[in-house]
Amino acid sequence: MLGANGAGKTTTVKILSTLIGADAGDVRVAGHDLAREPDAVRAAIGVTGQFSAVDKLLTLMTVTATVQGTAISIAMDMTEGIIARFRTMHIARVSVLTGHVLGSVIQAVFSLAIVIGVALLVGFRPTAGLGAWLATAGFLVVVTFALVWLSVALGQVSKSVETASNLPMPLVLLPFLGSGFVPTDSMPAGLRWFAEYQPFTPIIETLRGLLMGKPIGNNAWIALVWCAVIALGGYLWSKCLFNRESSH
Repeated sequence: MLGANGAGKTTTVKILSTLIGADAGDVRVAGHDLAREPDAVRAAIGVTGQFSAVDKLLTLMTVTATVQGTAISIAMDMTEGIIARFRTMHIARVSVLTGHVLGSVIQAVFSLAIVIGVALLVGFRPTAGLGAWLATAGFLVVVTFALVWLSVALGQVSKSVETASNLPMPLVLLPFLGSGFVPTDSMPAGLRWFAEYQPFTPIIETLRGLLMGKPIGNNAWIALVWCAVIALGGYLWSKCLFNRESSH
């Protein structure tokens, strides 16, 4: 479906896919009345959102894939004795973990640049200006920083590389249980409650607002608070695990 920004493409698709109701008029989809037979309409069609998959979920999936690699890298260094060798050197203990964090953030930044560049080449057209793009970049760095510290702790607590590859898996799945593909108010009650209060939903809504010029509301502040809690918790947990191992 083609049209200028603001023409109503997204609203039309949401109406036709029964995600929201129409204000007036009669619509039939696959021979079924949209208002009277929504279940039959949903059984006859399938819908996937292009911009949701490209600009929010793919960016978050890029970040979560990076942090999963961080956990694996930490676990490998732990099991192969590399970190044990660093402990014998006259360096700050936390600097070993900090090096992993900085390396992972830089890796994520390059990966995000490639993903967003490909998205622009295949037709993604955000309405963000220069200021919004800079805010998006800074916001993604904050999100990455928080999740990387959590993955550093997960890597240390893992007993093997295989465990380290599986522990961060919820971070990969959580974006799909947020507002990336469908509005949370269209979900069943239990799933809706979870989606509205999990950390990735305000992160997705903030990215959506920045890139597509939509109202952000309190989502940015909620997302930043979540990031601060995750980053601080991951850092303290990582430091505690590292010091505990050092004392053994």
